[in-house]
Amino acid sequence: MAVQWGYAQSDGPHTWFKNFPVVAGKRQSPVNIVSKESIYDASLATNRLTISYGAETNMLVKNSGHSIQVDASDQSEIFGGPLSGKYRLQQFHLHWGTTDDVGSEHTVDGTSFSAELHLVHYNFKYKTFAEAINKSDGLAVFGVMVTIGKEHTGFKHITDLTSNIRQTGQSNRLSEPFNPNCLLPDDTSSYWTYEGSLTTPPLHENVTWIVFSKKIHISREQLDSLRSLQNEGGEPIGNNYRPPLPLGDRKIRCSFKKRSNTCLNVPEMSGACYLVAGAVLGVAAVVFTRFLNHLNVF
Repeated sequence: MAVQWGYAQSDGPHTWFKNFPVVAGKRQSPVNIVSKESIYDASLATNRLTISYGAETNMLVKNSGHSIQVDASDQSEIFGGPLSGKYRLQQFHLHWGTTDDVGSEHTVDGTSFSAELHLVHYNFKYKTFAEAINKSDGLAVFGVMVTIGKEHTGFKHITDLTSNIRQTGQSNRLSEPFNPNCLLPDDTSSYWTYEGSLTTPPLHENVTWIVFSKKIHISREQLDSLRSLQNEGGEPIGNNYRPPLPLGDRKIRCSFKKRSNTCLNVPEMSGACYLVAGAVLGVAAVVFTRFLNHLNVF
């Protein structure tokens, strides 16, 4: 019989250790991404992450009781970047909060976002997702931060079905071909990557995480449609996210060079910063000269 788990006080993440000892592992996810401590890896830029998503037909959208999940077929795959070999898209789902200020599983510099989209892929060298799920190189997951903004036209195909899958176990199929690429940020070349785990049971520590630095936006109405889904107890699904876990001795790599928010980083000072610095020094020289004149030094 499947082990029951959820996000309530009685079965939430703080209780998962009872049935899943791997909770005590050293590469659990999610984590808080401290941007200034991430390590730029030039190889991630030269060996570019390639996302080859295709139009998926007859995709199944279902209420799993923990989230909304959309199953893919065999049309979409990824390779390059931190990955060795090709990975095939299995499904995507989301995590969200009951309020707009929480919901994402990963945080960036301690900041949470309204939701987080996960696109789950399995290593193509294994025949099925079930075979790959417990292999050390079995999975690769995209993490996309979601904030409140204007309506997302691509995501609308998904949220339009929520009224038909309100209860746990209900499902419906998309009537038109759907390319998951429309759910990704405009810029997928900038991302953080680290070795982690699934964020839901069975919590296997075999995931290469790729968390994009750019966000996507959905409307509050679209997010509320997710919040209207019900869990097995008939309660609205909400706060279905696992809090960040310790990074430990793991390193987070990034595919982009970090930019300083100030002009104090002299080795990478821009022309504009030099102009500002020169102006400041010029004003200081004038003030100092007037001070000396006041003392009758000259």
